[in-house]
Parts: sequence; structure tokens; C-alpha cells
Amino acid sequence: MLSKAQISLIASLQHKKFRNQQQMFVVEGIKSVLEFASSNYKIQKIYATAEAAAKLGKIPQNIKLEELNEVELSKISQLKNPQGALALVEIPDLTELNPDLLMNKHSLVLDDVQDPGNLGTIIRTAEWFGIESIICSIGTVDCYNPKVVQATMGSLSRVKIHYVDLEDFLQKSELPVFGALLDGESIYDTDFKTSGLILMGNEGNGIRKSLLPRIDHAVTIPRIGQAESLNVAIATTLFCSEIARQSLLKI
Repeated sequence: MLSKAQISLIASLQHKKFRNQQQMFVVEGIKSVLEFASSNYKIQKIYATAEAAAKLGKIPQNIKLEELNEVELSKISQLKNPQGALALVEIPDLTELNPDLLMNKHSLVLDDVQDPGNLGTIIRTAEWFGIESIICSIGTVDCYNPKVVQATMGSLSRVKIHYVDLEDFLQKSELPVFGALLDGESIYDTDFKTSGLILMGNEGNGIRKSLLPRIDHAVTIPRIGQAESLNVAIATTLFCSEIARQSLLKI
């Protein structure tokens, strides 16, 4: 039986302030819960219907699981259509980003991406194309926002996300920076080499002016039609795809 305190706690995790206070976030859906259970994240507790619990048989025995009926689950779910299982997951204590871990590979850098759906899609896309790390500006939407977590479809459990002061980070980094701009070399003519940082800008304003001097290679996606811009998640997907294509050709 759910207590009022449990319901209140889980509801509060919709907000970044309380996620930071409790150092927890919510994961929903059988598939996503299973993926976090088999990752390096620590699950504090799982709530599930009897039907969903039967499908969660592979979770480690040390994870607490409480069975609820569908009415009870609906009281704590943040979805219109609850998906049978909900987990409270601890926010990891990320150590300071080690630049050496970014060498000899490509990483994404996001400058104030605001939309949760965009960030979730970018995280999922990054995993698809084998990109292990995403470096976010402090102003980028929280990756533990419920809408972000849901949009990643479990990929958040495997892609490393770091929040840093981008100006300081890019100033200190020795990796080449490829910036997504409207004016630049075509993405299909750019040599992305074997490593680098792919800098993507804010949905409305693009890359902030103070970061432009840090860009080594301005890169653009050629426009054929009349649209003024591309959605940042779609643009990121095209960059990831082209980098993957070039990497395969170099094998």
C-alpha cells in the first residue's frame, strides 16, 4: 500500500530542485527499468504491477520491488498511460570530466539545448552511432528530466552525460572542435578525422557568440529547400551518421 509520503516524494521528482535534493530520478517502463537494472546505475526501488513484475524476473535480487495494482501505479506514474513499472534510480556522483577519456573518439557538445525531447533523442542517437559521451552546458536541460529519460528509451543508462562550463572546457580542450553553423564547409566535404568535439547549438539561437572563436571547423548541412533551419536533434543525427560513415571507410 502506497503511503502519502511515497506518492509525494515520487511526484516531487518531476522537478529538478527535488531531484537534486533527493539525488534520485524516475524511470518508467519495463524495458527501461530492466536496462537501468543491468547498468552501473543504482536502483533504490521498483514499483510494478503483478504482470510487469513477472517480466522483471531478471533484476538483481538486492533491488527492492513492491507490487502495486494499476490504480496505485497511476498515482505515482508521470505518464498518461502507465507502463507497468516505475523505478527510483540514484543520480550518480559523476567525477570531474577527464579529458583523456575523450581522446581518439568523437563526442557531442551541446550548448543550451532546452527541449527535453531533443535531448532525449540526441542521447538515443548518440548510442546508436557509438558515441559514448555528451558534454552539456550548464544551461542545457537536465538529462534526468522525466521527459528526457522517457525519450532516451534506456540509452541514458549507457551514454555518459557531463554538465560543464563550456567556455572553460573548450578553452582547455586539445581536441578539434567542429561547430554546426549555417555558414561553413559542407558536412559531406568535411574530414572529421578520428576524434573531435561536435558542437551543436541552442534550438533558437544556435551556438553562442562567445564560443565561436573556439570552433576549428565550421560545418553546415547543405540546404536544398526553403526551410530556415533544422531541428537540433535531426541535425545531430545527420552529423553522427556522417561521422560513422567516414569512420567505417577508414577501417
